[in-house]
Amino acid sequence: MDKVTYPTGVENHGGTLRIWFSYKGKRVRESLGVPDTIKNRKIAGELRTAVCFSIKMGNFDYAERFPDSPNLRTFGIAPQDVTVADLTEKWLSLKEMEIASSTLGRYESVLKQMVARLGGHRLVADITQEDVLVARKDLMTGYHSPADGKKTIAKGRRVSTVNYYMVIMSGVFKFAVDNGYIEKNPFSSVPLLKRSRQPPDPLTKDEFIRLIDACFQRQHKNLWALAVYTGMRHGELCGLAWEDIDLKKGTLMVRRNRTKLNEFTLPKTLASTDRVIHLIQPAIDALKDQAELTRLGKQHQIKVMTREYGHSITQPCTFVFNPKLNDKTHRAGDCFSVNSISNVWDAAMRRAGIRHRKAYQSRHTYACWSLSVGANPSFIAAQMGHADAQMVFQVYGAWMPDNNALQVEILNKQLSDYAPHMPHTAVMTG
Repeated sequence: MDKVTYPTGVENHGGTLRIWFSYKGKRVRESLGVPDTIKNRKIAGELRTAVCFSIKMGNFDYAERFPDSPNLRTFGIAPQDVTVADLTEKWLSLKEMEIASSTLGRYESVLKQMVARLGGHRLVADITQEDVLVARKDLMTGYHSPADGKKTIAKGRRVSTVNYYMVIMSGVFKFAVDNGYIEKNPFSSVPLLKRSRQPPDPLTKDEFIRLIDACFQRQHKNLWALAVYTGMRHGELCGLAWEDIDLKKGTLMVRRNRTKLNEFTLPKTLASTDRVIHLIQPAIDALKDQAELTRLGKQHQIKVMTREYGHSITQPCTFVFNPKLNDKTHRAGDCFSVNSISNVWDAAMRRAGIRHRKAYQSRHTYACWSLSVGANPSFIAAQMGHADAQMVFQVYGAWMPDNNALQVEILNKQLSDYAPHMPHTAVMTG
């Protein structure tokens, strides 16, 4: 059998041809992906000769000649054919493994809006800081300036929302930098917009009474009483089950959350998972009343997604709040959705004639009421599922008035019995 010969710099690699050459002092190999035939060996030899000549003449464009080569990263060369749409799709597919489904949905929405503004067909390397600034302005004003030039006007977004978009996209383009698609992140030099923090807007005691009175259903009264007296997130309320509650001990354990996509997940943060809420008497009273309505309801086996990608656990749940109680359409599910309880709040606020706030203010109401009467911030943080008291100080500082007198009263009551007896000094008389 005749020995197979190859042109200089051409070799067989797993049945296909590749060439090797020196570039910037390093020996590199590039796979051609063609079968090892006599004809292809000749063409590969000619290609290798042309590459070496271009390198010698100083006009070799590595990215143009081998656009998919992994060697581009070695030499710090950015691929020239990666579009904005390709980049965002790749980033999202890799990110999917580390985020919850609800977060993935938000990211998809953000990327869709930003790709439309930056131009999905445009090369990532062509995106400039000016493009980023124009997109940010469009988000704020409501303008939409797509590549086809047909502007549309919609409602402008809040500063916090725009900043959220910028942070997500900056992460996408940082991914592009880290992987050699571009040399500089055009989002890194665009500062976040300044915004004034909106202070909590809790219900007053009178407004709370009016809200409860405006709830037509007994179950709705119990739901919002429990929300205000525990500070639970609304998704946690939707997923609350009787299996989580011990009325004798006066405790409630938060084990799951219902997302806006109607999936069950673990609570929002690690500090929130399996946290024990110590119930005050009004919360216990609301649960005792609700027990008459749903405690003997049907138990369901609920699939709860964990933080590990693709992993779930099954939990037995007899839901505390059941929308089927007063459902006349026979279309209600086995537990409330986050949107449905927000609608209940909005309707009750209108009937009560109370200045409108978002339903999330029920959580703020619990924190503000508790802090205003001198509750320990660390205790409140644990009740609400915060990792520490820092968030409580930052958000609710205004509801922590100078209550030194109250603190002294508490200390006097608790510590006076332990104080040693101090004899009075005799008064000298002359």
